[in-house]
Amino acid sequence: MKLVKIIIEKSADHFTAYADNVEGIYAAGASVAEVKQSVEDAIRLLVKYNDAENIPSTLKGKFELVYKFDIQSLLSYYKKILTNSGLEKMTGINQKQIQHYASGLKDPRPAQTKKIENALHSLGRELLAVQL
Repeated sequence: MKLVKIIIEKSADHFTAYADNVEGIYAAGASVAEVKQSVEDAIRLLVKYNDAENIPSTLKGKFELVYKFDIQSLLSYYKKILTNSGLEKMTGINQKQIQHYASGLKDPRPAQTKKIENALHSLGRELLAVQL
């Protein structure tokens, strides 16, 4: 299946998004949910108001949207769920350093980014295995 890679970023007062691999898809919103809806609307309008030859091949047939956050946007979006203390326990990264990433004061090195990503994926797998 074809993938449409959407990059979500946090600005001072809202979230923005754009497709990394398809021209013409841009979105914004006050929340990540609004941005995702705006992305879907942008794709729908792009397909509806263009001739078949002007529609990017990725959008012809079935495709999947994949969302990628930068660290600041991710931490900002999930700040009510993922505390710095919890992230420290999951990643081994000091809370103060995590706060620097969340505020945009510092950007994590690739190894730190990977630690955060791996910890979140591990948590996701654990949660998917839970039965109540």
